[in-house]
Amino acid sequence: QVHLVESGGGLVQAGGSLRLSCAASGRTFSTYGMGWFRQAPGKEREFVAAISWSGGSTYYADSVKDRFTISRDNAENTVFLQMNSLKPEDTAVYYCNFDGGYATYWGQGTQVTVSS
Repeated sequence: QVHLVESGGGLVQAGGSLRLSCAASGRTFSTYGMGWFRQAPGKEREFVAAISWSGGSTYYADSVKDRFTISRDNAENTVFLQMNSLKPEDTAVYYCNFDGGYATYWGQGTQVTVSS
């Protein structure tokens, strides 16, 4: 039973930046990692970035590598996604993901819109 709340989405112009946050609450003591996925209109949900909770290893989709940075605050059970050099193609609903080992949890999503 984990509750995830995303924040930080919004409307920005191409080339701008946004910082997404995802706070986890509930039974968060068992986690392998957290990450971000996104789903654009008419497209499948795709992986964006992830970070392991213990080691801090990070993983990125090729489409966002060198532009996005995922980080964590272990004490606050929070994960962040710093998004720079945003492109219109980044427009999507961004979902926070929590990997609890025995179960996976998702946030409700936050809209990111990048205008050209």
